Amino acid sequence: MKILVPISRIFVGILFIISGFIKLNDPLGFSYKLQEYFSTDVLNLPFLEPYALIISVFVVVFEVVLGVFLLIGYKPKFTVWSLLLMIVFFTFLTFYSAYFDKVKDCGCFGDALKLTPWESFTKDVVLLVFVIILFIGKSCITPIFKPFLTTLLALLSFIGSLGFGYHVLMHLPSIDFRAYKIGDNLIENMSTPVDAPKAIQEFTWVFNVNGQEQTIVTDGSYPSVDGDYVSVDAKVIDEGFQPSILDFSIESDTEDLTTTFLAKEKLIMIVSYNLDTADKHGLQKLKALSTNAQAKGYTVIGLSASGQGAITKISETYGLDFEFYLCDEKALKTVVRSNPGVLQLDRGTVQQKVHWNDIDNLEL
Repeated sequence: MKILVPISRIFVGILFIISGFIKLNDPLGFSYKLQEYFSTDVLNLPFLEPYALIISVFVVVFEVVLGVFLLIGYKPKFTVWSLLLMIVFFTFLTFYSAYFDKVKDCGCFGDALKLTPWESFTKDVVLLVFVIILFIGKSCITPIFKPFLTTLLALLSFIGSLGFGYHVLMHLPSIDFRAYKIGDNLIENMSTPVDAPKAIQEFTWVFNVNGQEQTIVTDGSYPSVDGDYVSVDAKVIDEGFQPSILDFSIESDTEDLTTTFLAKEKLIMIVSYNLDTADKHGLQKLKALSTNAQAKGYTVIGLSASGQGAITKISETYGLDFEFYLCDEKALKTVVRSNPGVLQLDRGTVQQKVHWNDIDNLEL
């Protein structure tokens, strides 16, 4: 234990801090993932969905703080018990997601590192082993500083984590790992190279041949068999190349205008995935922004998943004189962690991206 506990202590502590900090950098994104878990299709806990953001902030702050507590040796019993309960819950959650194929990405490391459900479960099982070692050998976990300094560091870790979480919620993630970050070209991120690896699928066909079922496996072509078709089951062996942006579009009621708008040199894109829940202070800033931008030669458009009724209501209430176009809600939540949020693009390349709190900082 004198050897295993220090190794486990360092490994678990650092991993919890890294994992927690990545999610703390984007608590709104983690809350979207929690809403997915709480939905009727997964855990069937829809009453928790309105509280997803509060739960998100609590979980990620607690995760970072526990990592710090473990490394400095603050309240070992409380820390180890908390780690054990948290990792047992996460292990159950990732197993449930993997076994029932409910959630494709657990969100353990936010958008920085995507893990498949079974990879997430395997990671949690390994982590559980190290936490059990810490639980058994918790008497070997001692503070590395004097009591006052240990308590001070513990307190500062909590205040610092909470402060950082509040900052990114009021602005935008300090580090953007998504395919819409400043400097990225949306056209390129939506494109598939000509020589890109293709998806590989395996098709299992079932035929009735002379009263007996016969199974034939192909890569997709219809098998040549003298019998009656019964069923076919497709399985993806290799997904091949996947563009980093799959579901973004700019559409009117009649046509897809994505290519048209992304080709423009001076484009202001105002994003609000849901106009009914958009922040009123942010909406109040949009009129002045659009007027200023249009005077300087920018094309100004809005993107929302809301219906025409909500669009008309908001436009009339706040005097908005630009056109709103349709886009998938999940895609818009990924584009910018703000409702509303603003992007300035030059021929598809993101030049600036701001939270509604920082609209006045846009340089046009």
